[in-house]
Amino acid sequence: MEKLGPAYRIETQRLVLRCWNPIDAPLLKSAVDQSLDHLRPWMPWAHEEPQSLQQKIDLLRRFRSQFDRSENFIYGIFSSDEQFVLGGTGLHPRIGKEALEVGYWIHANYINQGLATEVAAALTKVAFELEQVDRVEIHCDPTNLGSAAIPKKLKFIHEATLGRRVEDQQQQKRDSMIWSMFADMYPKSPAAQIQIEAFDAIGQKLL
Repeated sequence: MEKLGPAYRIETQRLVLRCWNPIDAPLLKSAVDQSLDHLRPWMPWAHEEPQSLQQKIDLLRRFRSQFDRSENFIYGIFSSDEQFVLGGTGLHPRIGKEALEVGYWIHANYINQGLATEVAAALTKVAFELEQVDRVEIHCDPTNLGSAAIPKKLKFIHEATLGRRVEDQQQQKRDSMIWSMFADMYPKSPAAQIQIEAFDAIGQKLL
């Protein structure tokens, strides 16, 4: 079946997920700077923070370029009025053919509100219904119980915990949990039930 994506903008009940633009750099910097203590135990990139505003501009230019070339689909998580960045997420094609990995982080002030579950469900729906993949994965540190709860809620299966597969900021090897959902599992998953609207690069509705 032909792919319908990529979705440049996704609207959920509470959130807007959209492709980053350089103009979002101040909002992103503020969100990251306010969340560093929360992010550093789990996100190796957070140990390179805080970055300057110019570094954030350059980063978002790179994200946008990768998105436009369909190399990597990195989204900002925005409030419904798009005045605040509540986190970041993405559909990453780094796990092989006909598969996408969902990643996410949430602003420290907005955790424990179900936002990451809402985001992961929306991107899982986009991956299966627009990108027509056969498999979606979520990877997380086994000790990050909050992150591991999200694929479990969405009825992903825990396929494996791979020993010493991810290098942290101290160059130490850490374990990684692999959660998977396959196309034939998707119709019965909570992700299939989430109500979203998705739009292409010129604002035409896809879902």
